[in-house]
Amino acid sequence: MNTRIDRRSSRSLMLALSLTFPLLGPAPAQAQNSTPFEAINAAAKAGPINVHPLRGGVSMLDGSGGNITALPGPEGFFLVDVGIAVSKAMILDALRSIGPGGIRLAIVTHWHWDHADGAGWVRAQGASIMADPVAISRQEETIRVVEWGNTFRPKPVAELPNLSVAGDKTLYENGETIRIRHYTSGHTDGDISVYFVNADVLATGDTFWNGQYPFIDYVGGGSIDGAITAADANIAMSTAHTIIVPGHGPVGDLGSQTAFRDMLVTIRNRVAALKQKGMTLEQVQAAEPTKDHDAAWGRSIISGKLFTALVYRGV
Repeated sequence: MNTRIDRRSSRSLMLALSLTFPLLGPAPAQAQNSTPFEAINAAAKAGPINVHPLRGGVSMLDGSGGNITALPGPEGFFLVDVGIAVSKAMILDALRSIGPGGIRLAIVTHWHWDHADGAGWVRAQGASIMADPVAISRQEETIRVVEWGNTFRPKPVAELPNLSVAGDKTLYENGETIRIRHYTSGHTDGDISVYFVNADVLATGDTFWNGQYPFIDYVGGGSIDGAITAADANIAMSTAHTIIVPGHGPVGDLGSQTAFRDMLVTIRNRVAALKQKGMTLEQVQAAEPTKDHDAAWGRSIISGKLFTALVYRGV
């Protein structure tokens, strides 16, 4: 796998992220001036974990990196994503507030640590964890993600998902029919969605960031065009009644998912047009192609400047 990045582009990416990260809100003192990876972990450790009841017994938990979807049942919880390991105690407390019992089965939507890092403690409690085979293999590699300021090392076998789901699959868990569907390469090259049929709740992982510019993991096989294709897939899987659990941000719906797709298309086309004129990354950033979207989309971890750099890389 090619993990080399143009040095000038890397400096621009890191500068953009360093300018944006304080917008996440106050961080613990020890997290100040840390890498984004360290500061996100510090925020997950500090908590809180918030529980948002949705429909049909399904709830969304936020506060441990990516959002977690939970469905209780007599044999234990079914989860979509498992958050960051430092949140273990708070996640367990949040689950106890929803219902009794431990975790029986979890699915991770992709390999990123803010969605999959808790796999070790979840498996240690006796649960099984499912993932796309590519998402599993990514966790067996050494991967440098420059935007997060971290190099991810191979996970021990006991901390990896133990069930590989290569094709689309239907499960029956806790009275629900659950459909697992695979995306083509978009946010990463191992993304899956999880749809709760009876509740009409769709968990998208990081193919949808509600009200936020998304991160696109080029090292992990993602691309801006793939992200747009994934957003179109989410729209096709949803109706006006569907509740959508994004990877980051508040609970969404078809309207907010469509707005996200439209933003991706608009910024992609603007950046592509500027790049086709022969403009460098720095020149395109100076042209501010996201300026009229930043107030709505650029107030979290990915700034308009960083998102411009991510899009530029893929057009």
